[in-house]
Amino acid sequence: MRDARLAAPAVSAWAAAWAVVAAPDAGIPPWMPLSALWALAAMLLVVALLGRRSGREGGRGLDPRTSRPRLVGAAATASIAAVAAALVATSAGIALSARDASPLAAAAEARSPVDVVVELTAAPRAMASMMPAWAEPAASADQRGDSGTPPPVRSSMRIEGRLLSVDGAPVSPVPVGGVVDAVPSTLQLGARVSFTARASPESSVEASAFRLRAQSEVEVAPPPAWLAWSARLRTGFADAATRLGGDGGALVPGLAIGDTSAVGEPLDAAMKASSLSHLTAVSGANCAIITAVAFALAAALGLRRGLRVIVALLALGAFVVLVTPESSVVRAAAMAVVVLIAVAAGRPGGGLAALALAVVVLLVVDPWYSRDYGFALSVCATAGLLLLAGPLSQALARVMPVPLAVVLGVPLAAQLACQPVLVLLDPAIAVYGVPANLLAAPAAPVGTVAGLIGCLLLPVLPSLGYAALQLAWLPAQWIAVIAHTTAAMPGGRLPWLPDAPGALLLAVCTALALRLALGRPLARRARSLVAGALIVAVAVQVGVVVGGPAVTRALRPGDWVVAACDVGQGDAVILRSGDATALIDTGPDPTALTRCLHLLGIERIDLLVLTHWDADHVGGVAAVEGIVSTVLHGPLDGERSSRALDPLLAEGAEAIPVTAGAHGTLGGTRWRTLWPAPDTPPGNDASVVLEVMAPSYHGVFLGDLGEDAQRRMLTDSGLGHVDLVKVAHHGSADQRDALYERMDAEVGLIGVGADNGYGHPTGRLLELLDRVGTVPLRTDVSGTIALSPAEGGMRVWTERGGAGVSALRDPRGG
Repeated sequence: MRDARLAAPAVSAWAAAWAVVAAPDAGIPPWMPLSALWALAAMLLVVALLGRRSGREGGRGLDPRTSRPRLVGAAATASIAAVAAALVATSAGIALSARDASPLAAAAEARSPVDVVVELTAAPRAMASMMPAWAEPAASADQRGDSGTPPPVRSSMRIEGRLLSVDGAPVSPVPVGGVVDAVPSTLQLGARVSFTARASPESSVEASAFRLRAQSEVEVAPPPAWLAWSARLRTGFADAATRLGGDGGALVPGLAIGDTSAVGEPLDAAMKASSLSHLTAVSGANCAIITAVAFALAAALGLRRGLRVIVALLALGAFVVLVTPESSVVRAAAMAVVVLIAVAAGRPGGGLAALALAVVVLLVVDPWYSRDYGFALSVCATAGLLLLAGPLSQALARVMPVPLAVVLGVPLAAQLACQPVLVLLDPAIAVYGVPANLLAAPAAPVGTVAGLIGCLLLPVLPSLGYAALQLAWLPAQWIAVIAHTTAAMPGGRLPWLPDAPGALLLAVCTALALRLALGRPLARRARSLVAGALIVAVAVQVGVVVGGPAVTRALRPGDWVVAACDVGQGDAVILRSGDATALIDTGPDPTALTRCLHLLGIERIDLLVLTHWDADHVGGVAAVEGIVSTVLHGPLDGERSSRALDPLLAEGAEAIPVTAGAHGTLGGTRWRTLWPAPDTPPGNDASVVLEVMAPSYHGVFLGDLGEDAQRRMLTDSGLGHVDLVKVAHHGSADQRDALYERMDAEVGLIGVGADNGYGHPTGRLLELLDRVGTVPLRTDVSGTIALSPAEGGMRVWTERGGAGVSALRDPRGG
């Protein structure tokens, strides 16, 4: 268990990073926990040194099994853990100070545009295409080249990078993110993008310090030569893989280099439902293959051990650049580096020690890894393989052949270790995850190795490289078939208690079950106690998941008139007037919307408003197919709008396109559309904005309308005071202050997913609502929210607010 001693510093460092990066959001100066940790480390170190000195002076004849040596050893381990925590806290404190001192902080406060240069540190992610206001129209025939080929198409891309300069002056680098319109192939790792932007500060727990909104066209400078080769290799690999066709062709780049850009939504959902999505995330297995191959080739060339290690390190570094340094990649690479250094020193490191050391080092480098789910899953999977794969395989070997036991023990160990973290992302257990991984296990390494060989050969031997890709297609297609098959099987998703309580309960259940299955034989009484505790833990889960919704439905007020559904990162708001019901957007997930409709007792939708065609607003349409009478929508957007509308029309719904000025009734409630203006192109700024005049409230529902469109709508609509506003774009920073000041709403509904990665709702939006006296109600915090009429205000019921119904009074009186 000597290697396990490093687990304490790793755990303490992780806890310190988690807490310190959140300190500013809680109003705590980062120097306070930092100072406390250093003081604790010094105190424990003194205790350990004094204990060791005392033991040498007076304990020469003492039995080493007595308590003093154990106490000294415990104090030494605790002091090392405290030092690790203090180092991570210091790193976090320095980074937080750099954020506060950045010129972007002043620019964000003044809301003034600045010219920025950002170096990309990760692969960009595609977003729904939308032409910004400043973009030029499509090139005409006269503008095209002699060949008649149109210019490259720009797309909206989400970028992450580090800030290099502001208004031409170099600055201390801080991490930033944002959305820009550019040719996707130019946005590669190491490229520098220059544009005019407005900045808004992120929450301190977010990896990006500021979110940038482009106000001009983007100029892209290519990455340096030592990085540019990887961009060409990735692009060529992706283009060649698309010619393979099918889901197998989409998966090959993911298996080989973690590129999932070609994976469509149905395949991605199937991979997640079957617990196979980890196969397309570069991890320790990929790094192990690279280092092993490089080490073997160096050995075949007769190089000494030190040179072999150098060759392996160079190969590993090149691989990290090729796949881009995502958190799981960096973790795996850091662990491999630790192991290789130990090999070079002639002292091969244990796996657990290498993992723990890698965690501490990486958290010192970037404390925000502590809040990265990918990093957590990577560490948990590796720890599970190191600690559980062997014992599980031995236990299974008692009832099955050893080779089968080993093959089954590996995915089972990883699944058990990762499941508490997965529950935080999706409160359910993939029932068929282990069988699916067992079937995919033989295919994944073949697809990974063949795909990587093909990627490397394509630039020099295209035919041979493409042949390797064709070979990789077979296992990739097999994995896709497994994913679709298991995802379609009934009962594949076992609901579980959500959030931290659910993760803790699952960890306890797992630990108890493993103690019974793998631990030393227990006395009859002890075994009964452990088994009883496991039964109680499972009973708690069953009671909460099965009985919880029934209790929630019983406690829900019967007179609610507006409800914001908890559908994750998306919008779904239900309006009720007498016996009539309207639904504004469907959120991204049919399952989540079905749950909300069931919770609220909704069986029929008289009016469905689809504000625009992004997946987080129309992805849940399948949940209401066959129960919708009328659909209001804005400008159509080709295939994107057809995917949402066609199933509804096939079930008999009537679709009505609307622009500003349309009006109608819902029971005893009147409504009118304030936006979009005629001829507005599809996109966020073409969102259908609904004004609702009900007997008990006056509300406005803004869709994803951006600041410029909000300004124009405010000018054209004559909108005044309202009681309720559905905040635009999930609480992004792209808001018009004057609109919220004019509305002066009592309640602001925000449909947003927990840990959504976009920083929603942003600090700027929350400060704006606080300034105008609007109380924010967030689905990520409260779950589904229902509002009922009350004298002088509205009564608020929340799914996670217990049995009570809280009164929200009008701040203007009453």
